[in-house]
Amino acid sequence: MPDAELAALRKILTLERQKGCRDTAVIGGLDRFLARWSERLSEQPPIPVPRRGYAALSAEQRSRWLDEAMTLIGGDDGAPAAPASRRSAPPRQSSATPAPPATRRSAASRKRAAGGESQERPRNKEDELSLTSSVEALPRVTPAIATRLKKLGVSTVRDMLYLFPRRHNDYGAMCSVADLQIDSEHTVAVSVWEARETMLGGRMRATEAVVGDDTGNLRVVWFNQPFLARQFKPGTRLALSGKVTLFRDAPTMQSPEYEPLQGDENMIHTGGLVPVYPLTQGLTPRNLRRLVRTALDGWGHLLVDPLPDAMRQRAGLLPLSQAVRQAHYPHDAESQAEARRRLAFDELFMMQLFVFSRRREWRESGGAPPLGRDSGVLDALFSRLPFSLTAAQTRSLDEVLSDMEKERPMSRLLQGDVGSGKTVVALAALLSAVANDRQGAFMAPTEILAQQHFRTVADLLGASGESDGGAGDAVLTFRLPPLPRPVSLGLLLGSQPRRQKRDVQAMMAQGALDVVVGTHALLQQEAEMPRLGLAVVDEQHRFGVMQRASLRSKGETPHLLVMSATPIPRSLALTLYGDLDLSILDELPPGRRPVRTRSVPPERRLDAYEFVRRQVALGRQAFVVCPLIEESDAMQTRAATTEFHRLSTEALPDLTLGLLHGRMPLREKEDVMGRFQRGELDVLVSTPVVEVGIDNRNASVILIDGADRFGLAQLHQFRGRVGRGEHASYCMLMSDYPSAEAKERLEVLERVADGFAVAEEDLRFRGPGDYFGTRQSGLPDLRMARLSDQDLLSLARQEAAALLRADPSLARPEHRALAELLSGYAAGSSRGEIS
Repeated sequence: MPDAELAALRKILTLERQKGCRDTAVIGGLDRFLARWSERLSEQPPIPVPRRGYAALSAEQRSRWLDEAMTLIGGDDGAPAAPASRRSAPPRQSSATPAPPATRRSAASRKRAAGGESQERPRNKEDELSLTSSVEALPRVTPAIATRLKKLGVSTVRDMLYLFPRRHNDYGAMCSVADLQIDSEHTVAVSVWEARETMLGGRMRATEAVVGDDTGNLRVVWFNQPFLARQFKPGTRLALSGKVTLFRDAPTMQSPEYEPLQGDENMIHTGGLVPVYPLTQGLTPRNLRRLVRTALDGWGHLLVDPLPDAMRQRAGLLPLSQAVRQAHYPHDAESQAEARRRLAFDELFMMQLFVFSRRREWRESGGAPPLGRDSGVLDALFSRLPFSLTAAQTRSLDEVLSDMEKERPMSRLLQGDVGSGKTVVALAALLSAVANDRQGAFMAPTEILAQQHFRTVADLLGASGESDGGAGDAVLTFRLPPLPRPVSLGLLLGSQPRRQKRDVQAMMAQGALDVVVGTHALLQQEAEMPRLGLAVVDEQHRFGVMQRASLRSKGETPHLLVMSATPIPRSLALTLYGDLDLSILDELPPGRRPVRTRSVPPERRLDAYEFVRRQVALGRQAFVVCPLIEESDAMQTRAATTEFHRLSTEALPDLTLGLLHGRMPLREKEDVMGRFQRGELDVLVSTPVVEVGIDNRNASVILIDGADRFGLAQLHQFRGRVGRGEHASYCMLMSDYPSAEAKERLEVLERVADGFAVAEEDLRFRGPGDYFGTRQSGLPDLRMARLSDQDLLSLARQEAAALLRADPSLARPEHRALAELLSGYAAGSSRGEIS
């Protein structure tokens, strides 16, 4: 075998050993280098190539293989390689966050080193750096940079490892200057012939260079980077990656990525799949890549894989440290996909562990009051309804009441499309609790929706104001003949006058209120309900998991019914709400008419207003929905306040209009909604606050302006505001500057009326990311997982269930790391990543 080949191999293996066996000695990893090296040989390679690949080996296995290989080829200058026990690589720790070697020595340690004291003495605690250390402990991270990183969610070394790229630029195809194609992205290795500082346009300082290889020359310009002219001396070898353009008939690169070629240095800005990270002001792409690479090289190998080996192998998943590295600097597209699969599985698996654990804790908590069904109360309620229950309502109510009869607390999700009758099912369950001398809580995500529920219950049951004290119209009473005493109904909102809120809370704590309707104010410490038997949460996707756990903690362990009018595929409901049993209202009440939906092009805006005018002339009412309250320079779209003024004075001056948005005082909102309900307003101009909560059976038209700004599920919710009465109803979708994708999305609403089918389409359009968002689901962001990963979702759910069946409390030693992660996840101190 040629000496040159042996020398090259010896150099690479020596470098890999010096770098701590982290597979960072060569671009693309040692496996790719060994494959190319073996292909060039005409004889059998002198060392055995690892059968499973070097990247798949553990740190100790890599060490042993390197020692063996170096012995076979003569080691450094023919000497056998040093045994692993004598190497200076940092020892592996047994905890989930071991301490790697310190990169910043304390002042005392530097003083000892200067005085000639032994470097082998034990390090002080301040010299240790763990994955939970502040990111400021990393080299070159100043307090100012740490502040900027915090805006990206990076506070610790682990956070830096989990700052995954948004995408990768493919700079892998290295070519010669002669092979460069105009208007194409290329990577080229060149020598600098000349570099000088220049002025462009008379004002901009820049670096202009002539570079080249044996096949030709290339002009390069870096704007606003004059300092590069001093760095790039003639003869400097560079790798350049960027788009090639033509300037004065000469090939040119403008501000390409660059990297000095120094033989054994791993390139991070060019050559291969280069990560593109999210940025914030004051952090450049190059700086962020350097910081992430420093964390990877120094501490990436310390990530302890909490997944049991058997599970990881059964699921075909990469080891954690390998997946994290490949997520940042993948060998190729296939490696990138495998890394994403592993990290996505981790996110979904932790989500499933969390919801399954909560489900087990909730069910084993016991102590829920058994609430027997009272047929007399239910019959009295149904006799007051202007309609009969659907088969789906009857089935779902039976499931709810059966759960409430048990001592094990109910934890059930009632899911149904807009207008499917969830409120009636909830009301029947609440009255069943009252019949058992228990209190009920009905929580809604917005004050408008809470007020709507309060009025709906009051109207259905003929409630009136008979309360004493300062609660005023926030407390009503009604009689239901089978019950021996009047039933009290209260309303608790954050924006209520202080005295009224205090009086309602006092009545709740005394047990004087049977049913309380409210917002998140029901979660406040002052809101006590000593006899709480049933808690109902409406629009579940707007409440976090932690919030519903807080509501569960009120008084005794209550039964819990959560509702959602946001249809999602069943598989996703099981994934996001795995701690809940599922009831589905899959049919609409008789007589509910479909809403005819059409996209209206910008040039037909006046025709849309004329259609609204004709509907009002027939005695109907209309909604106009805008994305914003006020105009914004950042978003070129319609604003409710501006449109209200324009429609009132120009487009619809002959009609009576009202304005509704979330910033209005409670009394003003109540007044506007009341006037709209009574028919005193022809048109209600509103922000998305009408998504849920306004039930006007006379409204037949909803015009959604800036429709391209909303998701399909939200548009479907808007559409549900009309079509609630006997009149034909219409939804008009308007956009001034819709993109091609926006037009395609809006077409879905035109042809699909079923909410679950709309949800499937919405999921298809959303692609990567969190389907609901952290604020809505209460679960950590899905940074690598996609809820369209149906197979991976199923696998994560299956493995989580199997693990908890075998070890419900995760008490086994091999599950200790998972138990720690789950604890942090549940406490909200972790973002849910497996690390």
